[in-house]
Amino acid sequence: MPEVSQRRACRVLDQARSTQRHRPKIRSDEPRLLRRIIELACQYGRYGYRRITALLRREGWKVNHKRVQRLWRQAGLKVPSRQPKRGRIWLNDGSCMRQRPMHRNHVWAYDFVHTRTDDGRAVRLLTLVDEYTRECLSIDVARRLDSEDVLERLAWLFVTRGVPEHIRSDNGSEFTATAVRRWLHEVGVSTLYIEPGSPWENGYIESFNGKLRDELLNGEIFYTLTEAKVLIERWRREYNTVRPHSSLGYRPPAPEMIESIRPAPGCATLPKGFAPHGDAIGTGNGSRERASSAPLVPLATLRPPAGERERRRLT
Repeated sequence: MPEVSQRRACRVLDQARSTQRHRPKIRSDEPRLLRRIIELACQYGRYGYRRITALLRREGWKVNHKRVQRLWRQAGLKVPSRQPKRGRIWLNDGSCMRQRPMHRNHVWAYDFVHTRTDDGRAVRLLTLVDEYTRECLSIDVARRLDSEDVLERLAWLFVTRGVPEHIRSDNGSEFTATAVRRWLHEVGVSTLYIEPGSPWENGYIESFNGKLRDELLNGEIFYTLTEAKVLIERWRREYNTVRPHSSLGYRPPAPEMIESIRPAPGCATLPKGFAPHGDAIGTGNGSRERASSAPLVPLATLRPPAGERERRRLT
C-alpha cells in the first residue's frame, strides 16, 4: 500500500493536523484516580460513573463526571443497563398516586420482599421508606411476618421517628387487616391503598425493593437467618448514609433526616404517652385480641416480642 503524507491525509479527512499530532497530557494523580474508580466499582457493583463521581467528590477528589466517564470507559467498566420507563396511571377514584409526598413524614410506604436461605427455606422482608426523603426507615427480616409484626414495627417507628400523615401500601392481607386499619385511623394516619395489580402506583417502595434485590439479594447467599439479618441491616445503613441518590443530587438520604426541620402544619402526631395495646402487637402474653377492640395503654408497657414468639421467628 502506498504511503500517504500526514498533511494529505488530514486534508482528505478534513481534520486539523494539530488534532492528529495532539498528545494528551496525563495528570500525575490519574493512576491513583483510576485505581480508586476501579475499587469503588468493585465495591458497589451496580453503581454507574455518576454515582462513583459523587463518592469521589465526597472523598475529596476534584473531578467532574466527564473525566470519570473517560477513565470508566478506559478501564472497560460497564454502566448498569437502565430499566424501561413505565408511565404513571392517574385514576379518578382516589388512586394513591394523587397524593404526592411534600415533606418529611408526609407519606410513608411499605411492602414485602421475599428471598430464601441456602437451605431453600423462605425469608420474608418488611421494607418501609419515607417517600420524600427516600430514607429506608426499617427492614424487618423473619421466616414469617403477619399483621401483628406490621403493627409492632409501625408502633416503634411512630414513637421514635414521628407519625406520618399518610401510609401507602398494596392490598395484602397484612396491610388491610382490620386491626391495622383501625389502629392507623385512631392515631390519625390516612391509608392509601393502590389498585389491585398496579404495583407502579407504589413506585417509591417498588423502586427501593428493586435496588435491594439488585444490589444485595441477587448477589448474596444467606446460610442462616441471622446472617441475612446482619447483611441486610448493614446494606440498609449503607443505603441511608453512603449510597448517592440521583433524585437527591447524588447525596445519601440520611443527611436529609439529620437536618433540623420544623414539623409541617397540620402534621399528625401520636397521642402523648400512648401506643397500641401490647396484646395486639405480640408482646408474648399469648392473647390474640384484635387491636380494633383493644384500649390504648401507656408506652411503658410496650415491649419487643419475647419467649415463644421470638423462638418461632428465629427457627
